[in-house]
Amino acid sequence: MQLNLKRPIIFFDLETTGLNITKDKIVEISIIKVFPDGHEEEKTRRLNPEMHIPEEASAVHGITDDDVKDCPTFKQVSKSLAQIFEGCDIGGFNSNRFDIPVLSQEFFNAGIKFDFNKCKFVDVQTIFHKMEPRNLVAAYKFYCGKDLENAHSANADTRATVEVLKAQLDRYSDQLQNDVEFLSSYSSQNRNVDLAGRIIRNDDGVVVFNFGQHKGKSVEEVLTKTPQYYDWIQNRDFAEDTKNVLREIYIKMKQRNSTGTIQFK
Repeated sequence: MQLNLKRPIIFFDLETTGLNITKDKIVEISIIKVFPDGHEEEKTRRLNPEMHIPEEASAVHGITDDDVKDCPTFKQVSKSLAQIFEGCDIGGFNSNRFDIPVLSQEFFNAGIKFDFNKCKFVDVQTIFHKMEPRNLVAAYKFYCGKDLENAHSANADTRATVEVLKAQLDRYSDQLQNDVEFLSSYSSQNRNVDLAGRIIRNDDGVVVFNFGQHKGKSVEEVLTKTPQYYDWIQNRDFAEDTKNVLREIYIKMKQRNSTGTIQFK
């Protein structure tokens, strides 16, 4: 089944120096850009992370410091990469939780302002886990009937992700709509306000913290009663997108405060 697209969608996968969204860096990115007419553009590029690639990370994706020592840095390719993503929706495997937040942080570090709010996100892993709780290797075998060769190669994983989504649309044609807006909504694990899911909307639509001692509590309530928590987050190792979202909420609260709606202590 071909994807029913109103605009291009980019499927991508990252290999990184580790799993810390704010500190670790991209060492390889693979992109498959699918256009509404069905044709595709594919590109894979390795990057110099300007830091040591830990041995445990190399054991997963097979990329070492020597492999990327002559490669460009993310900053050097950031403008062209942002242009590739501009005007596209975004898909991946576990991309909502990891790849998109990492890419967002890398863009910020490179001084690139990319507005992810304009994108619809389709997380193929979430669809898979809702339908058949397994990993990408099992998903590829289950839906496509083939063994995934070179697992943890960014290109192999990205190609498998595209094939799995198409097979999911065929298999669950009575439950899934071949529409990016529907797939984005379906593959969302919660209603994230920031990309990393540190701040979300609860079942009642209230913006709440999704971590730490205030998990589940209204952001506005917490910042009203303990405004120092705002400063604590701004000065700690949180993704810049999370800090920006909290900053916007804080500014709106202060603006409403001038009318007497909210009183800060």
